This record gives sequence, C-alpha cells and structure tokens, in this order.
Amino acid sequence: MIEVKHIIKSYGNGVSRFQVLQDISLEIKDGDFAVILGASGSGKSTFLNVISGLERPDSGNVLYAGTDITALSDKDLTAFRKEHVGFIFQQYYLLPNMDVDRNVKMGADLADNKDYRAVIEAVGLGEKLHKYPGELSGGEQQRVSVARALAKKPRVLFLDEPTGALDEQTGRQVLDYICRLKSEYAFAIVMVTHNLNIAEMAKTVIKMNSGKITGIYQNEIPKTAYEIGW
Repeated sequence: MIEVKHIIKSYGNGVSRFQVLQDISLEIKDGDFAVILGASGSGKSTFLNVISGLERPDSGNVLYAGTDITALSDKDLTAFRKEHVGFIFQQYYLLPNMDVDRNVKMGADLADNKDYRAVIEAVGLGEKLHKYPGELSGGEQQRVSVARALAKKPRVLFLDEPTGALDEQTGRQVLDYICRLKSEYAFAIVMVTHNLNIAEMAKTVIKMNSGKITGIYQNEIPKTAYEIGW
C-alpha cells in the first residue's frame, strides 16, 4: 500500500515561489488501478513524480508498506526506484543504438530477470527482437517501453499520459496490453491522464485541480480499452 500524508510541493523562490501541491493525503491499495485525473496545470504529473520518488516534496511523507521514501538518502531512494517501481511516459525514452532486446534487457538487469523475453512476447514484439527504435512504429516503441518497465518486475507501475502521442487504435492496443499484463504480474498501476474515457478503465479515480484532490471515486465495473470512448 502507498500512503501519502500531507504532501506539499513548490517551485521557484521568493515572490516567484508557486505551490503546486497543497497538503495532499490519500492511500493507494496493493494491486489497484488508480488514475489521477485533471486538466493541464492541475499538478497531477508533479504528484506522480513525488509519490514515485522522482522528486522530493517540500514536506509530508510517502510510505510504501510502512517505508517512508521521503526519509531515504538519495542513494537509497535511487535503489528503491530501481527495485520497486517502473515508469512509462508519453515519450518512449528508448536508446536508439540498441535493439528491442537490449532496450528491454536494461530494465531486466535491474531485477536480475533472466526471463525478460517473456514480457517482450507478451507485448507482441517477439518477432522484432532485433529491430531498432527507428524501425518501429510509435505504438511498437511504446510497447517496448512497457516491456522495459515490466521486465524489472515492479510492485507499482507509474504512467504519465502513456497514450498521448498515439492514435486511437494504437492507444487502445497499448492500454489493453498494460491491463492484461497487470492481471498476469499483479502489480499496481498509477496513471496520470486528462482523458475522462481512460479513467473509466480504472478501479480508483483521483480527481485533481489547482494542486488539490477534489474527489475520489471507485468504478465498480471498470471498462476495457476497447469499451471506452476516445
């Protein structure tokens, strides 16, 4: 379980200082699919960065199963991210001089996962092991980034607008892969989006506006990637 307690985060100094997150507290259960929903500028990506350990808050605490990651040293926080969390962003961040196999192996090596090619097969790229990013479509590149994140066997997978650069058909396909893999590997998902339709896929929806949580609700029967609007 992730426990977030009274998180405050600001940027800038002096008169230009701006408070992005304003005293946020919540809990995300093990195995949950949580969507953080809000318009551009609502603070949702900053919140994702703080709860995943990419950024430190000004004050407050983020706990994973009782371990306060905000109290960890930089070295220990880096080790925590390597061992426990995976990231998928709108941009793919693949290394262009490495093929699919080697890009995914980078994530697998963090967990000493020798069976990482099973994840490549699971995202439908088994026949493209030795293709380079420049030889793949946008959807295929995003699936490589999904495989790389999951090859390290994370407890929580964080996603920031993962379909933002994809067309509808490819976006649905990528979301479907992620959800099927969630069922297989039993990790939690925390996804940032501004898309109300994608929020219908989640179990828990966290609504944000102006750096605050304005509402939390549950979808009793989450939809699949092929049932939502676009």
